[in-house]
Amino acid sequence: MLFNSVVFLLFFVIFFFLYWFVVGRSMRAQNVLILLASYLFYGWWDWRFVFLLMLSTLIDYFFGLIIHQSATQARKKIYLWLSIVNNLGILAFFKYYNFFAEAFQDFMAGFGLETHPYVLNILLPVGISFYTFHGMSYVLDIYNGKVTPIKNFIDYAVFVCFFPLLVAGPIERANHLLPQVAQPRVFRYEQGMDGLRLIVWGLFKKVVIADNLAVVVNSIFSSYADESGSTLVLGAVFFAFQIYGDFSGYTDIALGTAKLLGFELLTNFKFPYFSRDIAEFWRRWHISLSSWFRDYVYIPLGGSAGGKGRALRNIFIIFLLSGFWHGAKWTYILWGGYHALLYVPLFMVNTNRKHTGEIVAASRWLPSVRETFQMLLTFVLVTIGWIFFRADTVHDAFHYIQGIGHHLLTMPKYADSLLLVALLLVLDWLSRHDERKPHALVPAIPYVLVMTIVLLLFGKGSENNIEFIYFQF
Repeated sequence: MLFNSVVFLLFFVIFFFLYWFVVGRSMRAQNVLILLASYLFYGWWDWRFVFLLMLSTLIDYFFGLIIHQSATQARKKIYLWLSIVNNLGILAFFKYYNFFAEAFQDFMAGFGLETHPYVLNILLPVGISFYTFHGMSYVLDIYNGKVTPIKNFIDYAVFVCFFPLLVAGPIERANHLLPQVAQPRVFRYEQGMDGLRLIVWGLFKKVVIADNLAVVVNSIFSSYADESGSTLVLGAVFFAFQIYGDFSGYTDIALGTAKLLGFELLTNFKFPYFSRDIAEFWRRWHISLSSWFRDYVYIPLGGSAGGKGRALRNIFIIFLLSGFWHGAKWTYILWGGYHALLYVPLFMVNTNRKHTGEIVAASRWLPSVRETFQMLLTFVLVTIGWIFFRADTVHDAFHYIQGIGHHLLTMPKYADSLLLVALLLVLDWLSRHDERKPHALVPAIPYVLVMTIVLLLFGKGSENNIEFIYFQF
């Protein structure tokens, strides 16, 4: 069930009515309704995977209780590792089995040995990486004493399966979302209006910006060998804004939908293309995933303690894992390694924490010349990385980059689509101090009506079958 579909609109309208006007006096009944609606929402793609979601939820729920009740630290650790092995085992089986089987085949072929590993012909469960990380963070937080396990299974299942964030995040933390699940919720007009604004803004970024750019990007990447260098440059730039509009648009819709139900979810994007270096980019892009790897992998491995050598090892581990998390392809791993190489120089000269405060040009209308250069350089480096992320194979990625040097000064195709990029950049720039501006300057109802007309006139509808990019992860 796509956020940008008529089916989801009907689903949410009916759910909203039942949630507030039929069972609104009972928080418990609301949570049961959320859980049932979440299973319906998830099962719309393939009902068989609902059982996998239920199984994963049940296992982590019981492991959380068992770890908390264990008398010794050694026993707690045993149950923790059983939980981790279970989560990663499910993820590895469905998402990475074929990758490892084919990698083993290639490895053996290097020694002249022919093998024929069994390859699975199964669909990848939508959002499996997201809900798996939800469950793992819950169990890890219990083990580390950050949260106590919740006894009500329905409440825990809502934490894992809450449909706005189920298939593409943000990856919530138990200490943030569970208290909201376990307490009564009251509809607040201002929160609801903020939610509506976020939903239509997210839809604008998805169906007007990202989906229109997707048509151009698909055309360029599918025939990159026949395109001029200037067109290839535009293709890479367009994909940078396609994936941003697509993923941040999904997040805005998720946050807005949650607000209409009385929930506040974690912020996942903070204007990443206005970053002044790679470190700042990763503090502003897919924040919930970056912080997950920091808290549950980087810090447990020792973080930056123990010398530069260990810290560099840990940096490469989390970036490579981040790439591999996105999918079982060498292009994703190379993308993660590329960002590690960009991050390391900042770490070595101790400037990786330089831009941790306010957004660029916080008290000015325009950035300085220095800031402009920093943002452009960071964007160029990030965009080169997106080529690896988008390409079908490593071979395609390198040949795409190689092709940029040919006929670079010719007039590019699809230059008119730069208007979409410019529009998104201007609106983001005006919003960078406060994500509610400039949208909050217009009353909510007129804003929603105007944006709906824009969506109908310029948006790519769900009949185009352009799903959200991060659904595949």
